[in-house]
Amino acid sequence: EAIVEPILLIETGRVAQANAPARALLGRHIVGQDARLALRHPAAAEALTAPAAAIGGPAAPISLVGLGAIDQRWEMRLTTLSDGRRVVHLIDQTARDAAERMRVDFVANASHELRTPLASILGFVETLSDDKAGGDPDVRARFLNVLLGEAKRMQRLVEDLISLSRIEADKYRLPATPVDLALLIEEVHAELADGLDRRTEDLIGEIDVGVPSVAGDRAQLSQVLHNLIGNAMKYGRAGTPVVTRLWRDGTGLVRITVADEGDGVAPEHLPRLTERFYRVDAGRSRGLGGTGLGLSIVKHIVERHRGRLDLQSTLGKGTTASVALPPIAQPAPLEAPSSTAVIKK
Repeated sequence: EAIVEPILLIETGRVAQANAPARALLGRHIVGQDARLALRHPAAAEALTAPAAAIGGPAAPISLVGLGAIDQRWEMRLTTLSDGRRVVHLIDQTARDAAERMRVDFVANASHELRTPLASILGFVETLSDDKAGGDPDVRARFLNVLLGEAKRMQRLVEDLISLSRIEADKYRLPATPVDLALLIEEVHAELADGLDRRTEDLIGEIDVGVPSVAGDRAQLSQVLHNLIGNAMKYGRAGTPVVTRLWRDGTGLVRITVADEGDGVAPEHLPRLTERFYRVDAGRSRGLGGTGLGLSIVKHIVERHRGRLDLQSTLGKGTTASVALPPIAQPAPLEAPSSTAVIKK
């Protein structure tokens, strides 16, 4: 009973004993039942029907898919004891298989995302190598501009992949450097304002006075702000405000929200927005220069800082991304609301 994984003892083809996890998985009625009926899986029934001599001690693990629930995966290990009884040991492999599927999907998606611009680059290079097309200055300039855009797209994707890899490598290292988020927001707004995007005129910062610093990685938190504000600028309607707000909420956490006034996201898409390469509108995302990794990077950085990322959206009105982080110190909440400084770039 002390074993946390399901264990069954089989005598003469029937379940003689089952520990609590086994009863929870298969039902309390399985004790005394035919083992094949108790496990209710063809692969398990075939192994249990085989003569003990054919098993000869520990057998090769058997994969059981759908045991307990349709999406659960178990590994069954069957051992024959010296007195002829058999021990069935079930090991839950659902999480491991899910992680493996995520890894395979990630590699496939990354390969696809890199192959798409690469195919475009190769096609235009071949065209430019033709004397007729390459000799026309206008055609050459247009094609070179496309080549530059596709090369930059590949560069952004590779940089995001490297960022994601570094963040995952550091996820167990808790950042400890004090970071003033009010100053960081101002710096990010200034950096964005130096670009050529006219949407920077719509950036607004609402920063409460006296918000404590957080323990963090300054470069990573800057990346969080760049990704969230960049998304709001891309998907918000032109001429509408992109508001970045910083304050301390009633629970004592330091909170950052970035809100846009765009088309919004349907509720069924919200839970998947932080998945790698997930896009609501793949064509629009690529057209705006998105790699499909921005929110996944934000999620990993926030989790490394022991924080929480929430996404809320209303179709036709816009989307708000909220990041909650623990402050360095936890003083008692202020009785009076703090004043707010408004910064418009």
